[in-house]
Amino acid sequence: MSTPLNATVSAAIENLRACFPDSEILVEPDGGGGARVAVEAVELSDIYAQNVTWIAGHLVPQLPYADIYPLFVRGDLTRRDARPLGAGLSIGQMFLGRRAVQASRRSTRRDPAIELAGHKFLKVIEWLRTHPGT
Repeated sequence: MSTPLNATVSAAIENLRACFPDSEILVEPDGGGGARVAVEAVELSDIYAQNVTWIAGHLVPQLPYADIYPLFVRGDLTRRDARPLGAGLSIGQMFLGRRAVQASRRSTRRDPAIELAGHKFLKVIEWLRTHPGT
Protein backbone atom coordinates (compact mmCIF):
# COMPACT_ATOMS: atom_id res chain seq x y z
CA MET A 1 0.00 0.00 0.00
CA SER A 2 1.30 3.43 -0.95
CA THR A 3 1.70 6.19 1.64
CA PRO A 4 0.49 9.66 0.57
CA LEU A 5 2.87 12.62 0.65
CA ASN A 6 3.50 13.72 4.20
CA ALA A 7 2.88 17.31 5.27
CA THR A 8 6.55 18.37 5.27
CA VAL A 9 7.10 17.04 1.75
CA SER A 10 3.93 18.80 0.55
CA ALA A 11 5.21 22.01 2.17
CA ALA A 12 8.61 21.53 0.47
CA ILE A 13 6.88 21.21 -2.91
CA GLU A 14 4.94 24.42 -2.25
CA ASN A 15 8.21 26.11 -1.27
CA LEU A 16 9.73 25.03 -4.60
CA ARG A 17 6.70 26.44 -6.44
CA ALA A 18 7.15 29.76 -4.60
CA CYS A 19 10.89 29.89 -5.40
CA PHE A 20 10.38 28.96 -9.07
CA PRO A 21 7.04 30.58 -9.98
CA ASP A 22 7.75 30.51 -13.73
CA SER A 23 8.82 26.84 -13.83
CA GLU A 24 6.77 23.70 -14.05
CA ILE A 25 7.32 21.46 -11.02
CA LEU A 26 7.02 17.73 -11.73
CA VAL A 27 6.15 15.56 -8.72
CA GLU A 28 6.44 11.76 -8.56
CA PRO A 29 5.37 10.36 -5.16
CA ASP A 30 7.78 7.67 -3.92
CA GLY A 31 5.05 5.67 -2.15
CA GLY A 32 6.63 6.20 1.27
CA GLY A 33 5.51 9.75 2.02
CA GLY A 34 8.24 11.46 -0.02
CA ALA A 35 8.51 12.46 -3.66
CA ARG A 36 10.98 12.86 -6.47
CA VAL A 37 10.62 16.34 -7.93
CA ALA A 38 11.96 18.24 -10.92
CA VAL A 39 11.95 21.97 -11.55
CA GLU A 40 11.82 22.57 -15.29
CA ALA A 41 13.47 25.35 -17.31
CA VAL A 42 16.01 26.84 -14.90
CA GLU A 43 18.57 29.24 -16.37
CA LEU A 44 22.25 28.54 -15.85
CA SER A 45 25.05 30.76 -17.15
CA ASP A 46 27.19 31.14 -20.22
CA ILE A 47 29.70 28.69 -18.69
CA TYR A 48 27.56 25.94 -20.22
CA ALA A 49 26.70 25.16 -23.83
CA GLN A 50 23.15 24.53 -22.55
CA ASN A 51 21.92 27.67 -20.83
CA VAL A 52 18.73 26.05 -19.49
CA THR A 53 18.38 22.89 -17.40
CA TRP A 54 15.99 21.07 -15.17
CA ILE A 55 17.04 20.39 -11.58
CA ALA A 56 15.66 17.51 -9.58
CA GLY A 57 15.97 15.66 -6.31
CA HIS A 58 14.30 13.32 -3.84
CA LEU A 59 12.30 14.94 -1.06
CA VAL A 60 12.40 12.26 1.62
CA PRO A 61 9.76 11.94 4.33
CA GLN A 62 12.31 12.98 6.99
CA LEU A 63 12.25 16.59 5.76
CA PRO A 64 13.02 19.14 7.04
CA TYR A 65 15.67 17.30 9.06
CA ALA A 66 17.19 15.40 6.12
CA ASP A 67 19.33 17.06 3.46
CA ILE A 68 18.09 16.97 -0.13
CA TYR A 69 21.03 15.12 -1.61
CA PRO A 70 22.06 14.63 -4.31
CA LEU A 71 20.47 16.90 -6.89
CA PHE A 72 20.47 16.21 -10.62
CA VAL A 73 20.51 18.32 -13.80
CA ARG A 74 20.25 17.59 -17.52
CA GLY A 75 22.41 14.70 -18.65
CA ASP A 76 23.88 16.41 -21.70
CA LEU A 77 25.34 19.32 -19.73
CA THR A 78 28.68 20.45 -21.18
CA ARG A 79 30.94 23.43 -20.68
CA ARG A 80 31.16 25.97 -23.49
CA ASP A 81 34.99 25.92 -23.21
CA ALA A 82 35.00 22.09 -23.61
CA ARG A 83 36.67 21.59 -20.21
CA PRO A 84 35.40 18.77 -17.96
CA LEU A 85 32.45 19.63 -15.74
CA GLY A 86 34.72 19.33 -12.71
CA ALA A 87 34.61 18.13 -9.15
CA GLY A 88 31.20 17.57 -7.63
CA LEU A 89 29.52 16.75 -10.94
CA SER A 90 29.11 13.13 -12.04
CA ILE A 91 27.97 12.28 -15.57
CA GLY A 92 26.18 9.10 -16.59
CA GLN A 93 23.47 9.10 -13.93
CA MET A 94 19.71 8.54 -14.25
CA PHE A 95 16.95 10.31 -12.33
CA LEU A 96 13.20 10.30 -13.01
CA GLY A 97 13.87 8.21 -16.10
CA ARG A 98 16.16 10.85 -17.60
CA ARG A 99 19.88 10.91 -18.27
CA ALA A 100 21.31 13.18 -15.60
CA VAL A 101 24.42 14.78 -14.18
CA GLN A 102 24.59 14.39 -10.40
CA ALA A 103 25.49 17.54 -8.49
CA SER A 104 27.06 16.45 -5.20
CA ARG A 105 26.56 19.43 -2.90
CA ARG A 106 25.86 18.16 0.61
CA SER A 107 24.73 20.65 3.25
CA THR A 108 26.45 19.36 6.38
CA ARG A 109 25.71 22.23 8.78
CA ARG A 110 22.29 23.19 7.57
CA ASP A 111 19.60 24.64 9.81
CA PRO A 112 16.34 22.84 8.92
CA ALA A 113 14.33 25.90 9.98
CA ILE A 114 16.16 28.06 7.42
CA GLU A 115 17.22 25.82 4.53
CA LEU A 116 14.00 24.80 2.88
CA ALA A 117 13.79 22.82 -0.37
CA GLY A 118 13.81 25.92 -2.57
CA HIS A 119 16.85 27.29 -0.78
CA LYS A 120 18.79 24.07 -1.42
CA PHE A 121 17.84 24.02 -5.10
CA LEU A 122 18.78 27.71 -5.46
CA LYS A 123 22.14 27.16 -3.72
CA VAL A 124 23.03 24.36 -6.13
CA ILE A 125 21.93 26.42 -9.14
CA GLU A 126 24.10 29.32 -7.96
CA TRP A 127 27.03 26.94 -7.47
CA LEU A 128 26.52 25.61 -11.01
CA ARG A 129 26.41 29.15 -12.40
CA THR A 130 29.76 29.96 -10.85
CA HIS A 131 31.45 26.52 -10.79
CA PRO A 132 34.95 26.88 -12.27
CA GLY A 133 35.36 23.21 -13.26
CA THR A 134 38.76 21.57 -13.26
